[in-house]
Amino acid sequence: MSSRIFQSVIQQMKDATNRLIGVIDSDGAVISCSDSTIIGSKWLEMIDLLSGHIDPVVVTEDKTFKTLASWGASFDYAVFVEGTDEKAKEICSLAAVALNGAKIYYEEKHDKATFIKNIITDNILPGDVYIRAKELRFPSEQQRAVFLIRQVDKTDIATVDVLNSIFTDKQHDFVISINESDIVVVKQVSANTETDELYKIARNIEATIKSDLYIKTMIGIGTVANHLRELADAYKEAQIAIEVVKVFDTEKNIIHYENLGIGRLIYQLPTTLCEIFLSEVFKKNSIDTLDQETLFTINKFFENSLNVSETSRKLFVHRNTLVYRLEKIKKLTGLDLREFDHAIIFKVALMVKKYLQSRESKML
Repeated sequence: MSSRIFQSVIQQMKDATNRLIGVIDSDGAVISCSDSTIIGSKWLEMIDLLSGHIDPVVVTEDKTFKTLASWGASFDYAVFVEGTDEKAKEICSLAAVALNGAKIYYEEKHDKATFIKNIITDNILPGDVYIRAKELRFPSEQQRAVFLIRQVDKTDIATVDVLNSIFTDKQHDFVISINESDIVVVKQVSANTETDELYKIARNIEATIKSDLYIKTMIGIGTVANHLRELADAYKEAQIAIEVVKVFDTEKNIIHYENLGIGRLIYQLPTTLCEIFLSEVFKKNSIDTLDQETLFTINKFFENSLNVSETSRKLFVHRNTLVYRLEKIKKLTGLDLREFDHAIIFKVALMVKKYLQSRESKML
């Protein structure tokens, strides 16, 4: 429990009364007080007095104490007010109500964030999710979107603060630090939230971090979870989205798992199966026999929807020159890219090759 939470409440109450108000913990230490010079003092004699007292209100020679709500038999915190008169007791009781509220809010917020982190990182049993959600009064069946923000090139711990400034609804939206570079945002969304809205949120995240901290980010978006149990899957999907886009579309910074297309399937294939596929497709010659100029021509042909005239215009070459190159590719590989079926096979093969190369680079 942060003493700053208590101190914030006490500072507000300080303007309403001239009485000394403060909080001590179970070790007898003054952790918050309207008189800052007293903070840090040790009142060891109060430990046994407050722990063994049946009545939560304890009056000493010059102060009135009231213990705050606690899970155990002994007290965790107690508020104190200067004086022993009825006015002191009244102020002490009101202060206890305010501080208890702050304490409960802080603990619920902290516990909910920890709960969410345990779910997405698979640190809680599926059967315990419902039980824990009920204890925290946390709605299980609610639409939530998961955004994985990965800092690229450099990292800054202030990124968490920036994200907290964007997502201010602390009871429904959670900003969770996973490691040095990765931060997850779990945001409650409406039932009819479209993919465009999720991209809009992600673009706002990207732009804010870039303008405030000059940090480049990659953002993966999982499918919207309808239940708390689905958050772990949504988080894994956001991770896959980032990994897949790094392999197949390096120009994108934001990607939704549902928009990964065939790259998602290839990424989940065993490497041995990918190697077999390439050997079967390129029976005449290996794909490695194609030089960079030829590969560039092929990619441009795909970008222009297999349109020979448009591709030749973009390449600044004569139409017949492009046709000659396509014929050369056909002789080398046995695949005619002007035929739709052959073009699909070749496109998939290029993606499989890129995937294998990325796996090899990771192993080095």
